Amino acid sequence: MNTLFDKIWDRHVVQKVTDGPEQLYIDRMYCHEVTSPQAFEGLRQRGLRCFRPEKIVCMPDHNIPTVGQDKPIEDAVSRCQVETLKRNAEEFGLTHYDMFSKDNGIIHVVGPETGLSLPGMTIVCGDSHTSTHGALGAVAFGIGTSEVEMVMASQCILQQKPKSMRITIDGCLGEGVSAKDVALFLMARLTTGGATGYFVEYAGQVVRDMSMESRLTLCNLSIEMGARGGLIAPDEKTFSYLKDRKHSPKGKEWTDAVEYWRTLKSDCDAVFDKEVRFDGSEIDPFVTYGTNPGMGISIGETIPLLEDVDRNEHDSFTKALDYMGLVPGRKMLGLKIDYVFLGACTNGRIEDFRAFASIVEGRKKSDGVTAWLVPGSWAVDRQIRDEGLDIILAKAGFEIRQPGCSACLAMNGDKVPAGKYAVSTSNRNFEGRQGPGARTILASPMTAAAAAVTGVITDPRTLLRGFQG
Repeated sequence: MNTLFDKIWDRHVVQKVTDGPEQLYIDRMYCHEVTSPQAFEGLRQRGLRCFRPEKIVCMPDHNIPTVGQDKPIEDAVSRCQVETLKRNAEEFGLTHYDMFSKDNGIIHVVGPETGLSLPGMTIVCGDSHTSTHGALGAVAFGIGTSEVEMVMASQCILQQKPKSMRITIDGCLGEGVSAKDVALFLMARLTTGGATGYFVEYAGQVVRDMSMESRLTLCNLSIEMGARGGLIAPDEKTFSYLKDRKHSPKGKEWTDAVEYWRTLKSDCDAVFDKEVRFDGSEIDPFVTYGTNPGMGISIGETIPLLEDVDRNEHDSFTKALDYMGLVPGRKMLGLKIDYVFLGACTNGRIEDFRAFASIVEGRKKSDGVTAWLVPGSWAVDRQIRDEGLDIILAKAGFEIRQPGCSACLAMNGDKVPAGKYAVSTSNRNFEGRQGPGARTILASPMTAAAAAVTGVITDPRTLLRGFQG
């Protein structure tokens, strides 16, 4: 009667603290340049080394520029953080993928695509979107800097076991509807606090039909519903995706691993603390209109009226619309936009670039739009060029930048100016997230592409060849 989450979590419990947390063993920790410096300094002050350095991988991604990576970073703070991570990795004997190396990229993109993240693992990083790796059938979650130090020193972490929640999405998605739209739909229905205290398992035909890239997108956004993390039972798609990856098991180790991975699914009589179910046919392309990811609507709908919003949320709703320069009752369709961002650990994979290219092929970028197309890793960049997507994009007036987190959180040079509207495939639309005063509209790669070529919010389905609607 165990859930998938129970099976992985319980297997990694080292000891239970009476009336307290559990000591959980961690199979893999990722470190980037923002949340790790204080943890390394804490080890130094206590005269400690990393307990199992081979389990820790370091990679700069937040602060790195997406142009001119072969040159010194101009911003002094960003340069200091990136250089500090490299020095710390060398001092503590950790694997480090430097900026501009062929294995660099956003850690939540690189981990799965290289086989560093595998089914059945426990995975942590000082970054909330560590939930991404759950798409492989892993228990993956973000941790704080003090906890980063704890894992470095002991390869364990003290954690209260979250409750379990299953979100089942039945049926099939319509043409032009993606995993990003599914996630935005779920956040709108469940709110940004609807999964607080839970670890979510995604299930149902829609999830089974998703590619691995789509599953990674869905799990990436689990945290935006308040969940501790999200995961999907590994299946033949998972195994096919991981086979022959750089760090995946080989030979007999691969055969043995897959035999174990096949057991990683919730028992048919498993009991979850909470269950919700949706029909995939109800989901349309989604866009956000406010300043949290749960403030979203189907692309053809109107922004809610004040009287349709919970009275306790009136102030925050009004404040959000004021910041966004929008009013209740208006449609998002036709809104003039200024920037388009394709990328981030949410939508920076090859599938996302294929989707974007499918819309812009044979069309031209709108003159009034600045577009940043940023691969999630150098491996994705190579795939783009191998498939000739770079040529399609160039003919349409788009340039591909170098890998990094880019405009997802504007800790680098990619900042949207104040007051400008950005259709973004990233994960958060908080005030100032993409730059002070920037107005972010979260959307899928296809919706972003449609906006990029029309200059306004556009239903991507109207640009699909043969679309009837």
